[in-house]
Amino acid sequence: MTFTIILIVCIAIVLGIAAMFGFAVSKGYDYNHTVDPHPDELDNNDMRNDHNKS
Repeated sequence: MTFTIILIVCIAIVLGIAAMFGFAVSKGYDYNHTVDPHPDELDNNDMRNDHNKS
Protein backbone atom coordinates (compact mmCIF):
# COMPACT_ATOMS: atom_id res chain seq x y z
CA MET A 1 0.00 0.00 0.00
CA THR A 2 2.74 2.49 0.94
CA PHE A 3 4.79 1.59 -2.15
CA THR A 4 1.79 2.26 -4.41
CA ILE A 5 1.18 5.70 -2.86
CA ILE A 6 4.86 6.65 -3.21
CA LEU A 7 4.88 5.44 -6.82
CA ILE A 8 1.76 7.47 -7.67
CA VAL A 9 3.22 10.59 -6.03
CA CYS A 10 6.50 10.18 -7.92
CA ILE A 11 4.71 9.74 -11.25
CA ALA A 12 2.57 12.80 -10.52
CA ILE A 13 5.69 14.85 -9.78
CA VAL A 14 7.40 13.70 -13.00
CA LEU A 15 4.29 14.48 -15.07
CA GLY A 16 3.98 17.89 -13.40
CA ILE A 17 7.58 18.77 -14.18
CA ALA A 18 7.18 17.56 -17.78
CA ALA A 19 4.04 19.70 -18.16
CA MET A 20 5.83 22.79 -16.79
CA PHE A 21 8.76 22.15 -19.14
CA GLY A 22 6.42 21.82 -22.12
CA PHE A 23 4.60 25.02 -21.15
CA ALA A 24 7.89 26.94 -20.84
CA VAL A 25 9.15 25.70 -24.22
CA SER A 26 5.84 26.51 -25.89
CA LYS A 27 5.83 30.01 -24.40
CA GLY A 28 9.43 30.53 -25.57
CA TYR A 29 8.56 29.62 -29.15
CA ASP A 30 5.56 31.98 -29.08
CA TYR A 31 7.74 34.97 -28.06
CA ASN A 32 8.10 37.48 -30.89
CA HIS A 33 11.72 38.63 -31.14
CA THR A 34 12.49 42.03 -32.61
CA VAL A 35 15.82 43.42 -33.74
CA ASP A 36 16.64 47.09 -33.37
CA PRO A 37 18.72 48.67 -36.14
CA HIS A 38 22.39 49.12 -35.39
CA PRO A 39 23.25 52.77 -34.49
CA ASP A 40 26.00 52.90 -37.14
CA GLU A 41 23.48 51.97 -39.82
CA LEU A 42 21.22 54.84 -38.75
CA ASP A 43 24.13 57.31 -38.91
CA ASN A 44 25.19 56.10 -42.37
CA ASN A 45 21.65 56.38 -43.69
CA ASP A 46 21.36 59.94 -42.38
CA MET A 47 24.64 60.92 -44.06
CA ARG A 48 23.57 59.37 -47.35
CA ASN A 49 20.23 61.18 -47.23
CA ASP A 50 21.92 64.51 -46.46
CA HIS A 51 24.39 63.98 -49.31
CA ASN A 52 21.63 63.15 -51.77
CA LYS A 53 19.62 66.27 -50.78
CA SER A 54 22.56 68.63 -51.47
